[in-house]
Amino acid sequence: MRLYDVPAPAKLNLFLHVTGRREDGYHLLQTVFRFIDLCDMLHFERSSDGLVVCDHEIPGLPAEENLIVRAARALQQATGAKWGARISCDKRIPAGGGLGGGSSDAATTLIALNRLWETGLNRRQLMELALPLGADVPVFVYGQPAFAEGVGEVLTGVDLPERAYLVAQPAQHVSTPHVFTDPGLTRDTKSIKMSVFADWVLRHQLQAKGGQAKQTLESGLNGSCGVFFGRNDLEPVVRARYPVIEKALAFLRQNGICARMTGSGACLFAEFVTHEQALLNQQKIIGKIPYCGDTVPVIEAAWACHGLLDHPLRYWTKD
Repeated sequence: MRLYDVPAPAKLNLFLHVTGRREDGYHLLQTVFRFIDLCDMLHFERSSDGLVVCDHEIPGLPAEENLIVRAARALQQATGAKWGARISCDKRIPAGGGLGGGSSDAATTLIALNRLWETGLNRRQLMELALPLGADVPVFVYGQPAFAEGVGEVLTGVDLPERAYLVAQPAQHVSTPHVFTDPGLTRDTKSIKMSVFADWVLRHQLQAKGGQAKQTLESGLNGSCGVFFGRNDLEPVVRARYPVIEKALAFLRQNGICARMTGSGACLFAEFVTHEQALLNQQKIIGKIPYCGDTVPVIEAAWACHGLLDHPLRYWTKD
């Protein structure tokens, strides 16, 4: 049995507040996760030998530490499944960009093999297997946009309007541990209630329906420039440590695009009311991207993406 072209979507953190730090060193967060249609594609073939083999190699990382392999073996161990799997992955989400590609691959592996091996775990059980793999993995199993608290594992579904995003990848790798241990990182943002964010979304949705969308589409500018909810508390640290990201943000601003960093970076995003707006702005910056030195562009790649209302595999798992 086989499953081909199984999507693992990227995520955006629409905001990211650091509200504290536990005694064990883990940071307490509040954020909203949204999936976008920039996806890795995974392919699974069931085998009878019990072996898990993945063709996606990560330089410097032993095969047994690959999140895809770890997810498959976690499912085997939890269920006693005797099946194995041959797994391949077409990577489209840039690694180390704050888009959750590795976490999404792990979640898609849990969901797909739960079906392929007929192990029958429900969503809650899969989420319990997901958390030890990484703080972002459970939200991909959860399957819908979510308000997250704790270390990112306490999830509550949120309704988000249809939106599109320009996602830009600066030519910079960001070390997440270095960001979270930086002495300049604030850890005292006041916690908010989810209803505060929900009310903000509704208010701005009504503004868009009132004609703002048409006006911004005609001007070709970002419909939500300057009206992001909250902030990303990691962004000031990253901008100070990594000048390329500061240059990428400045370049986008110079072209009328107000962007924010997702996760711990390095990727940046801007929200639009329509996908056509995102495409217009993507086309506007292509060919104008400045260079760091003589050969390295400030922005390596840019995508115009749809915001997803649900994870594409949400209904592969029973609640």
